[in-house]
Amino acid sequence: MQMNMIINGLPVEANYSEESIREFFLPLLKRLADLYKEKQARILCFIAAPPAAGKSTLAHFLKTLSTEIGGYPETAVIGMDGFHRRQEYLLTHTETRNGETFPMVRVKGAPETFDLEKLAERTKAVASGVECGWPEYDRLLHNPVDDAISVRADIVFFEGNYLLLDQPGWRDLRQYANYTVKIGADPNMLRGRLINRKMQTGVSYEYAADFVDFSDMANVRLCLEHSLPAELNLILDSKGRYSVSENGE
Repeated sequence: MQMNMIINGLPVEANYSEESIREFFLPLLKRLADLYKEKQARILCFIAAPPAAGKSTLAHFLKTLSTEIGGYPETAVIGMDGFHRRQEYLLTHTETRNGETFPMVRVKGAPETFDLEKLAERTKAVASGVECGWPEYDRLLHNPVDDAISVRADIVFFEGNYLLLDQPGWRDLRQYANYTVKIGADPNMLRGRLINRKMQTGVSYEYAADFVDFSDMANVRLCLEHSLPAELNLILDSKGRYSVSENGE
């Protein structure tokens, strides 16, 4: 099943096999619908994955799939990108790695560049079932826009890199999830995807590769090596096929 979408301002072509839909995604939708019937309240499903592993695309695909099939509770997609610290903050605060100190904006996307306190507060509100505002990241402004959308759906797919990060503060987010999905992938494959995605913004291959190697790949390794297991642990291969991770990693 092929879909063309615009995600975070960039065109994305998604192609999910009938096997993946049958074995993983339809059972996931049924599981979430059953949880909603049991709880009679909003279900919050985390989809956690390293950068470029397709979590945003999958979340939107699941929403579309549930709508096209019909008979499911109302679904929505939210992401954690709206909790980036503001550009002014990142330009005026520093980070130190390997003895080098530099503006935080150089590693925008690392855990420390997110407002974790605000993220936890808003996640708690969504999990409580109330209708609430949710921020979205504007790539033209390079800043989040608060309350850009309103969350009111019965099943909410929440996608982000660090939703299952096993670090102080971050690991506390899991208490708000009714169900969790984690996607793993080969780091070299993700590097290639990240470089291609960066080049879509108009920069050269050399610039994109330097940026990815300095910033993004550290985040990839962090997600792959320091995330909690989930109820559903999937592995994405270079051809876009999914399989179940037997060891939960």
